[in-house]
Amino acid sequence: MASRTAKPTTRKPPARPAASRAPRPAPITVVLLVATRKGAWLFHGDTRRKTWRVDGPHFLGHEIHHLQLDPRNGRTLLAAAKTGHLGPTIFRSTNLGRSWKEAAQPPAFAKVAEGAAGPAARSVNHSFWLTPGHTSERDTWYAGTSPQGLFRSTDGGVTWAPFSSINDDPQYREWMGTVQDGTPDGPKLHSIIVDPRDPAHLLFAMSGGGVHESTDGGQTWSPLVKGLQVVEGFDPSTITFHDPHCVRLCPSNPDRLYQQNHCGIYRLDRPGDTWQRIGGKMPRRVGDIGFPMVVHPRDDKVAWVFPMDGTSVWPRTSPQGRPAAYVTRNAGKTWQRQDSGLPEAQAWWTVKRQAMTADAADPVGVYFGTTSGELWASRDEGQRWSCIARHLPEIYAVEAAALA
Repeated sequence: MASRTAKPTTRKPPARPAASRAPRPAPITVVLLVATRKGAWLFHGDTRRKTWRVDGPHFLGHEIHHLQLDPRNGRTLLAAAKTGHLGPTIFRSTNLGRSWKEAAQPPAFAKVAEGAAGPAARSVNHSFWLTPGHTSERDTWYAGTSPQGLFRSTDGGVTWAPFSSINDDPQYREWMGTVQDGTPDGPKLHSIIVDPRDPAHLLFAMSGGGVHESTDGGQTWSPLVKGLQVVEGFDPSTITFHDPHCVRLCPSNPDRLYQQNHCGIYRLDRPGDTWQRIGGKMPRRVGDIGFPMVVHPRDDKVAWVFPMDGTSVWPRTSPQGRPAAYVTRNAGKTWQRQDSGLPEAQAWWTVKRQAMTADAADPVGVYFGTTSGELWASRDEGQRWSCIARHLPEIYAVEAAALA
């Protein structure tokens, strides 16, 4: 792939229906895919999502950073793992987790000859984010790593090839900064998005290093950071200082993106290229800092966040020890607290960027996992929560998938 950076472009979206709320779906069976610091679990729900059958642990003792079900066939699972003896790798199951095979060629950076000019050699610490490809590309997957790297598989996750346009590009390597510039658990490339209308339209985010977009299948990329703030005292024109925590595209309106950033909650509406901060109506004592961002599958005005304590010391706990989700039903104009059923005090956990999700049922189910190993669920779009699992290892990621 060519190693060059494109100038920002304004992308004209295709025409879409005026209504941004999609039709109600048929009943579905939901499985929750839970990745943790010490293994992975699958929670199979009944048709009413009231009782859950536990399948696991899988990979007990190993770090599982992300677990994804391929929506194109409803059976294939990929797990981003860091094992004690195999190191960073990806496992693949074609029978919903009954058996697993390691990737023949996991994500790995291109080798650099000793003494060669250009960016220094790097090694993958772990794969962090997995995204299935477009529905028209049946065996395509994308992976983001720590440190920041972007990879693609075209054979269902068996072998992975790097994007030289990102991983080896001097400008992008500069924007990635150093290990010290990333999050406390390492710099990451995450939030890989494939436009459902166009397989060549891709987005990803880096912590640190900003949000980036390609309209040519990843040959060239452009920063998408206009309007975003950075930590006070740093220059927002320097891409390195941008720290998106999670970016989501609305399935019912792919021209709308939401973002939970280190410096607030944002929304972007295409064909515009400027993010608008929409977290200003969050309660001042809570603020608009957090990690996860979840969007409604059929209504582009509805989104959820899970704030954490963003005071000067950044303890990464729930504000005042009183955890709650917040929902907007008008694209960020107002936010409502959703804490019914959650601990009322002395709950000092928080929720990581991949550990909150929603299903596509009606009403929408919303789920999150905590740093203390609890798995919470709401069958009514966050109005009331119930804990469906306790005492798991620290939860890294939760995905809700519909079974075939």
